[in-house]
Amino acid sequence: MADLEYTVRGGIATILLNRPERKNAFTIDMVHAWADALIEAQRDPEVRVIVLTGAGGSFCSGVDLSAFKGEERPPLGEKELLTQNVHRVALALEDVDKPVIAAVTGPAVGAGMDMALLCDLRFAGRGARFSEGYIKVGLVPGDGGCWLLPRAVGTALRMLWTGDFVGAEEALRIGLVDEVHEDEDLMDAVYAYAARLAERPPVAIRTIKRAVRQGARHDLRTALDLISSHMAVITSTEDSAEAFAAFQQKRPGVFNGR
Repeated sequence: MADLEYTVRGGIATILLNRPERKNAFTIDMVHAWADALIEAQRDPEVRVIVLTGAGGSFCSGVDLSAFKGEERPPLGEKELLTQNVHRVALALEDVDKPVIAAVTGPAVGAGMDMALLCDLRFAGRGARFSEGYIKVGLVPGDGGCWLLPRAVGTALRMLWTGDFVGAEEALRIGLVDEVHEDEDLMDAVYAYAARLAERPPVAIRTIKRAVRQGARHDLRTALDLISSHMAVITSTEDSAEAFAAFQQKRPGVFNGR
């Protein structure tokens, strides 16, 4: 069995972290496979939604520290370990304009939590637990946590400073996750939601995601100017015409991404 498995079914790509004996802690080889899977999903016109999850009742416990035990790196080598390896996943996700859903069961710790934060939506099993645990081993968040967490919750510094775990219900309360389900029902809920998104006009779905990201970097006037251009393109597509016809005729639309 591969440490990371990538499959596509019904317009939904699944990236499965598959080292349950290590709570899906990732190695450098896994990171590269992960980034490559994201690039493939972005390029594949058959893929409309991406689901990220872990095997064996865990999401991801971060980088596998045992894989680097005994290694001595100068400061530049330490920096490049992140920038040329671990950060490939974050930057690949930055380029993905398709919906990405994290399905979190069990622990999501350190870089594992950061990877969940990089997704657009987070669905949690009731047994999910989140921790920015870097501080417990004398480190700073190395995979975007200091940038990502404050954009998700108002209690970011408290979590970053203590490394304390936050359970699924508390994560829902503070806005860290979008939905909570019983552990045994989580994947059914995730795939049902992903299927709903996969049935929507894909060009519009992707444009909405880009517009949200662009809006976070611009003022309202610029955002309105951008969206007017997006709207002009969207209304020219076959999918837009099909969506309007389906709405009028009270039937499901059939969309081809054109």
